[in-house]
Amino acid sequence: MTESHSRHAPPQRRLSPLDQLLSRADNALRTLTPGSTRGERPSPAQHATVSSTPADPHQARHLAGLMRINHTGEVCAQALYQGQATTAGLPHVRRAMEEAAREEEDHLAWCEDRIRELGSVPSRLNPLFYAMSFSIGALAGLAGDRWSLGFVSETEKQVVRHLDSHLAQVPLEDERTRAILEQMRDDELRHAVTAEEAGGAPLPPPVRRLMTLMSQVMTFSTYRV
Repeated sequence: MTESHSRHAPPQRRLSPLDQLLSRADNALRTLTPGSTRGERPSPAQHATVSSTPADPHQARHLAGLMRINHTGEVCAQALYQGQATTAGLPHVRRAMEEAAREEEDHLAWCEDRIRELGSVPSRLNPLFYAMSFSIGALAGLAGDRWSLGFVSETEKQVVRHLDSHLAQVPLEDERTRAILEQMRDDELRHAVTAEEAGGAPLPPPVRRLMTLMSQVMTFSTYRV
């Protein structure tokens, strides 16, 4: 979800089912093809003054692992929003999901650039997590717009906690990584609040626990692969 004044787009014609399918396929290809996503906003790391790569190889690998997790999280966010937009009942909710996915592209590009700077590559598991997340998003959309918005809110709240955990592990002198994560945290928190204010319903505890479990599986695997 994003502020209405930040990215106004001209009215678009109503897409046919085939057009929508092609649009979703294009988003998936761009999300999963390294180097194909470019953020609209400049990276928050551009003003950092310290060296882009830590001198300690162990620390560099750890930071790369953290950023690989965050990159996969943004891959999942793209898929979730695209899945929800596909099945959203109300046109304004569908547009909001598509707009949110465009804003998350900034995060995707920033994370990928930082991974490259740290001498690593994105997770090879991204296609799997994209497919899983798209399916979950589509199911959330089918459940109804209130539940879909509630799912967005809960997802973003969990992402904020996850980013807080990563920020606690990033050295203060690593200004580039911290700048990216701090901006991402601000954006995700705003997304959560916006979804709640739009009428998102609180999710049942079992659903929240399942989401947490899936996040832990993603975190464990993408840090390494």
